[in-house]
Amino acid sequence: MRQPITVLLVDDHAVVREGYRRLLEDSGRIVVIGEAATAAAAYQQFCQLAPRVVVMDIALPGASGIEAMRRILAREPGARILAFSMYEEAIFVRRAFEAGAAGYLTKASAPEVLLAAVEAVASGNRYVSSDVAHVLAASAPRTLGTGHESLSAREFEVLKLLVQGWSLSAIAEQLGVHAKTVANHQSSIKHKLGANSTAQLFHAAFRLGLLPAAPLPDSNERG
Repeated sequence: MRQPITVLLVDDHAVVREGYRRLLEDSGRIVVIGEAATAAAAYQQFCQLAPRVVVMDIALPGASGIEAMRRILAREPGARILAFSMYEEAIFVRRAFEAGAAGYLTKASAPEVLLAAVEAVASGNRYVSSDVAHVLAASAPRTLGTGHESLSAREFEVLKLLVQGWSLSAIAEQLGVHAKTVANHQSSIKHKLGANSTAQLFHAAFRLGLLPAAPLPDSNERG
């Protein structure tokens, strides 16, 4: 008899995790051996449980699921991580794969798609849901002209937290670095995105899909 696929489920909503746990385990082929609601907890659970697949939400409180992927894969390069997110924008998909994700699908996917994705990733294959594949195909010929491609993985993470309203010291504590390091990242981000103020930084984040609506502060505001 084939061994079941062990899964660590990472999502910050307990009710959502319960629903996905039932869906996965009802297949009879998958066993959820752990759950986590934050990037830090995901890393801790991964180290303790060594699951075959990590199903990782990207929009976690504090450090994102992409940062959690980076930490897990730094410890275990062979880890199999499936990004499972509400975001279908190409920027998030590309960042997830750059961080080392083995697959990406959206939460709009049908239940059987999640099961197929977990099995594919567990078997050593890559998986992209059809809606994500269409988004990537549609965005491939275009360039945003915002300099986002030059942002490092850490700079992208810092930008995400900055536009969420986190202070430099809070970001430093969250990412385990010095506040001066975060300040240097902030300066580099502004330079690469061509942002001379906090307001312009928010506008750039909006263009990247990091904000749901365009920010309204005066573009001449200095930050």
